Amino acid sequence: MENNKGILLESGTNELEIVEFGIGPNKFGINVIKVREIINPVPVTQVPHAHPHVQGIIELRGEVLPVVDVAKAIGFPPSETPEKDKFIVTEFNKQKIVFHVHSVSQIHRISWDQIEKPSEMYQGSESQIIGVIKFHGEMILLLDFEKIVVEINPNTGINIQRLKKLGDRERSNKHLVVVEDSPLLRKLIQDTLDEAGYQNIEFFENGKDAFTYLETIAKNGKEIEKEVQLVITDIEMPQMDGHHLTKKVKEHSDLSKLPVIIFSSLITDDLRHKGQIVGADAQVSKPEIAELVLLIDQYAL
Repeated sequence: MENNKGILLESGTNELEIVEFGIGPNKFGINVIKVREIINPVPVTQVPHAHPHVQGIIELRGEVLPVVDVAKAIGFPPSETPEKDKFIVTEFNKQKIVFHVHSVSQIHRISWDQIEKPSEMYQGSESQIIGVIKFHGEMILLLDFEKIVVEINPNTGINIQRLKKLGDRERSNKHLVVVEDSPLLRKLIQDTLDEAGYQNIEFFENGKDAFTYLETIAKNGKEIEKEVQLVITDIEMPQMDGHHLTKKVKEHSDLSKLPVIIFSSLITDDLRHKGQIVGADAQVSKPEIAELVLLIDQYAL
């Protein structure tokens, strides 16, 4: 699966491709654009006092990469057929991490509107599931790999301390729309933007709800620039992803002037062009919250 970037879909179609993998009897998925390659397991060097979910480190093409045991991270038993295990080499949040899984089967092309948000009845605050896909009579669970990594190393997440280098901040009445499906990240973003002086924030869990809100403002005859000054959106979200949301905003006659910043773990040199194609005004990789605030200062006029 090396060099998988060639199979990626056109930007803004609200589609994605997922790699299906197995942990025990369950089927899980990871977005293809996080995957650099899939390899057979290689010898792992254990690291003293490492996090329990970290199996150790490997060397891959001159790089030393951590290996995370996904079964341990999600509370599942170890593999019953280790000879079939695979290593998924990933890149997101400006870091490369190897995830040890029990099997890898195939790639599926689906639409974000086929992905259901997990119910609060079974999700819970500690859930590592960001979406449920009903596929050919079975269910594939989309794992929140960012959360797995943050649980191992909290310093990789959004940290309010990163704002300290910006110095004292003035209060702002600018109205921001933030689109983020993770409850944990919504809270972290709210806390950090509040620290940065932005308190008038409207949060949405997916691009579909956010676009409906913005379109309603326009349909009511209000000038969008006076009602909302900026949209900040994640990419991976059930119902409508951030690229599709950005494209719809920029193609809408009454919304096109609204600045959109994409704030996502998927902003890499290889993938930045996807946001540019749909018209994003700026793109920031999580967890660079200080850089995001500087861009808000620039675009929320």
